[in-house]
Parts: sequence; structure tokens; C-alpha cells
Amino acid sequence: MGIFDTFKHNRNRRKLTDPSFDFLFDEHPDELVSFDCETTSLDVKEAEIISIGAVKIRGNKVLTSDSFYVLVKPEGMMEAANVTIHGLRPKDLSNGLPVEEALRLFLNFIGGRPVVGYFLEYDVAMVNKFLKPMLGIQLPNRQIEVSSIYYRQEVRKKFYDSYVDMRMAPMIKKLGIPDLPRHDAMNDSINVAMMYLALQARSRR
Repeated sequence: MGIFDTFKHNRNRRKLTDPSFDFLFDEHPDELVSFDCETTSLDVKEAEIISIGAVKIRGNKVLTSDSFYVLVKPEGMMEAANVTIHGLRPKDLSNGLPVEEALRLFLNFIGGRPVVGYFLEYDVAMVNKFLKPMLGIQLPNRQIEVSSIYYRQEVRKKFYDSYVDMRMAPMIKKLGIPDLPRHDAMNDSINVAMMYLALQARSRR
């Protein structure tokens, strides 16, 4: 971590309003967490989280036995188009947890581990939307974007202006890994974990 990153890290730590979550600033050197959120909309300002899935990665293994999944009860209405994508209906979420409780469980699961995702910026933005009012901070965990790693690897094989298909399905196919049914937070987090490990293996060849 550079001097600027250390300064930013410490500044964010001082903004934490609940000292019991200080562990978020202690990075785990041996594990990562792949995570995904399903939401009521693709507009961060309007969207609510309806499920969170996460799985730990240690070495070259996806620890499916050490995973996290929670349903969240939204306060507003879901868009019908999104229901057709993730398949979660209002009645499926009737026993879901309040978002703050769900996020507290999620934070205890991920700890200070770096987080891995596919277009992770959106998922982190959704977490931060609720986390900032809760704890006074945004998610401090180091972030690893699999699509960026994939793009860099692909560009090295092509001309600089060549098209790289960044959709998940073609990426999974090219990496030669199983493709679990998508638009499910748990499956997507496992898919991304497998993509990350495949990309790491490919970079060592």
C-alpha cells in the first residue's frame, strides 16, 4: 500500500462510527471474497438490495462450503422487468432481513478481505448507499475487478483497438470454466470466483 493509500485508509478508519467494525480495515493476506448483489433496479439512486451472495477464495480454491447468502426485504416496489431477470418475487422476499441487518452479517463474513466482482463498481455502490449512513464509511476493502484483468490479458493478444467482448457468458466460455445459472447472487459470486482463479492461472502461463 502506497503512502497516499495508507493516508486514505487511516482517514476512512477515523470516520467509522461503530468501533465494532474496525476489523474491516485489517486485510486478510490469504483470502479474498467474491460477492454479488441482486437489486430492484439498475439505477443506484433508486435501487434496493434484495439479495447478497458471497464466497471465499483461498489459494486456488473456491470455498463453496464457506459461503454467504441472504435475502433482503425491500421497502419499495420492484420493477417487473427485474423480477423476470433474478426470479425473486415480492412474496419470496417477505421473510427477508432488513437491509441494515443483512449488511452487518455480510460485513462480518467478508471482514477485511479484498472483494472480487464482475462490474464490481455497481455492487460496491449499492453497498455504500446503505453502509455510509450506517457506519459513516464506504466499503474500505480492496477491490479486484475480473473484467479489467480479462481485458488486459485479451488486449495483449490483439491490436490495441481490437474489440474485446466483456459479457460474462463469452468470458466464461473462453476461460473454459463451468457456467452456473446467472442472475442469482450466490451463483454469480461463485462464477466470478472461478473466473478470477482461471485468470490468475492464465497469467502464469
